[in-house]
Amino acid sequence: MAHDRAETVETRVDTQVELGLDTFGDVTAGADGALLSHAQVIRNLVDEAVLADEVGVDFFGVGEHHRDDFAVSAPETVLAGIATRTSRIRLGSAVTVLSSDDPIRVFQRFSTVDALSNGRAEVILGRGSFTESFPLFGFDLKDYETLFTEKLDLFAALLRDNNAPGGVSWQGKGRPPLKGQHVFPPIETGTLKTWIGVGGSPESVVRAARYGLPLMLAIIGGNPARFAPYVELYHKATAQLGGTPQPVGVHSHGYIAETDEAAREEVYADYKRMHDRIGAERGWPAYGRDAFEREITHGSLYLGAPETVARKIAKTVKALGAARFDMKYSAGTLPHDKMMRAIELYGTKVIPRVREILAEETVGA
Repeated sequence: MAHDRAETVETRVDTQVELGLDTFGDVTAGADGALLSHAQVIRNLVDEAVLADEVGVDFFGVGEHHRDDFAVSAPETVLAGIATRTSRIRLGSAVTVLSSDDPIRVFQRFSTVDALSNGRAEVILGRGSFTESFPLFGFDLKDYETLFTEKLDLFAALLRDNNAPGGVSWQGKGRPPLKGQHVFPPIETGTLKTWIGVGGSPESVVRAARYGLPLMLAIIGGNPARFAPYVELYHKATAQLGGTPQPVGVHSHGYIAETDEAAREEVYADYKRMHDRIGAERGWPAYGRDAFEREITHGSLYLGAPETVARKIAKTVKALGAARFDMKYSAGTLPHDKMMRAIELYGTKVIPRVREILAEETVGA
């Protein structure tokens, strides 16, 4: 039975795959080339989400960071603002750094966003690829793994039991136990869609399966098809644990312009600056044009004209059996007006074309 569920990822392709957008609120340049204030970037980000709602994007995710090149440290607050100006788009984090937060407070904040949005909230829980939040909130990096494991266990208990008559009873090592506790406000529908964000470790994949939560793969470099074994592991582990099959999503970087050439020229300098700044902190080599072109052609950078990007997304969705694809459209100091145009093209051109391609391939299979 487990083998039947995990036979091939391609058999699970859904032509109605959800197609979303993510941003980290990268601090962008204004018309004069000077960096905008963090406050203006946040206001612009809300306008970007409103446009995404208008052009048919399925999901809008906002990342959490605590450093000067990203404007958003409290994604739930930004999402609450977006919720009051949108009507249909689903709203969530990308990701919430659960290790350095309080699971109960995270639950309360997202249940509040869910109320404001009439049930459109989601949360993607992860450990994050940046560590600034640990010293900021008084946590020790040596507890990186332990903190996430225990806090995820508590969050899963809240998801499972908060609406039950007996409430939440839970015990761990890092905080006092809960005994029959209810957390307010409750999720109105009783269900908060919660993903586990994974960078590619087998242990993290199995953890998501153990809790019965959907898996979001952060694929930011290399051929996306190399993640197929992780998808198979996830489905096999879910089956072996007696769980219900859950969706797999993909988060990757991208950008759209009218032509392939325009997309390359518009984004390269900003993408390189972003990569080099982070790379200098992590010991990466300087980012060059060859690496940029290679990532577009063979890797996980979904960049180009609408047709080019749509075909590449469809290929990844099919290869991994993904139920959702989220594209991070912001790239360092890339200006707001360019991101707005990319969002418009994504919603009006790329999304319908991806679904068309997947439908054609399903009929022809």
